[in-house]
Amino acid sequence: MAYMMDSWWGSGDGCMGGYGGWGFPFFGMWGMMLVWFIVFLIIGYFVYQDANKRGMNGLLWWILIIIPMIGILALILYVILRESSGNKITEGKTAMDILKERYAKGEITSEQFQKMSEELKK
Repeated sequence: MAYMMDSWWGSGDGCMGGYGGWGFPFFGMWGMMLVWFIVFLIIGYFVYQDANKRGMNGLLWWILIIIPMIGILALILYVILRESSGNKITEGKTAMDILKERYAKGEITSEQFQKMSEELKK
């Protein structure tokens, strides 16, 4: 019975022809580990880019994704905890536009608006 099990688990002379056993017969165990490491690198890169765009620490999230045992949990945590947008102020808005928005939202009074707009015009 033991000779049959050896052929199943890739001892070199069995059904896998000595290429490493189940899963990925072309590379064996090390090749499969390399494939998964590359997959984690790619996922980590996308998480790094997304975290930087949202104003978060991309390097921290990249490191957590690269560590495979913690990576899946960190990826789930990142998706749950990430901010909706990195920067509330979009490019192209001037200081006057932001001031008008704040006045329209009622964050500042008309006196504050007039004083600040005069200062911006200087």
